[in-house]
Amino acid sequence: MTADKDSVLYAPAWRADPYTDALRTGRGPLFLSRGDGWLLPLEVERWCGAPDAADATVLDRCRGPVLDVGCGPGRLVAALAALGIPALGIDVSAAAVDRTVQTGGTALCRSVFDPLPSEGRWGTVLLIDGNIGIGGDPAALLLRIAELIAPDGKLIVEVAAPEVDERIQVRVDDGRGARGAAFPWARTGAEALRTSTEATGWTGQERWRTEGRRFVSLSRRLHD
Repeated sequence: MTADKDSVLYAPAWRADPYTDALRTGRGPLFLSRGDGWLLPLEVERWCGAPDAADATVLDRCRGPVLDVGCGPGRLVAALAALGIPALGIDVSAAAVDRTVQTGGTALCRSVFDPLPSEGRWGTVLLIDGNIGIGGDPAALLLRIAELIAPDGKLIVEVAAPEVDERIQVRVDDGRGARGAAFPWARTGAEALRTSTEATGWTGQERWRTEGRRFVSLSRRLHD
């Protein structure tokens, strides 16, 4: 299945009522659920709150203009705007876009695989809160980001634990019986990400860990 087809499945899933309801209230519980009963908690309260100390390490590394892919309720976009750094969030959830705008950010209801403003000119692109999983194919996502970012731009990715490398079908689930449609997702640690970056023309710049979260900074690999 191609990334474009994956995005068709991905978008309606994140517009499901459990996700919309959680963003409107700013509270969980909310999970990604797998068919075998596995649940991955989603940190709705953190997403809907102010940037924390780990987020601050990301904001400090941003050079504008910034594109936040899968911006959710927009805490990073709003924080960048407050700092005077041009930033745009994109998300397939209208509720997420609405909340981003309400908190002072700028956002569009788009998939990363849709046509986007300023393609090839973004100074920094963000894939935070596990959004390297979008579409279920990190390599395809990295190829798409390469079309969006400026030649000297930076991609900042939040990764999972080092040993994680999964391609799974999941649903948004409130743990109380409400679930959205199934869609493809990926969970990727730094080592698995390195394999994808080598295959898609990216190179690592920096890795760091703070507040229990892990991040990798990437740039486009220069060719002779």
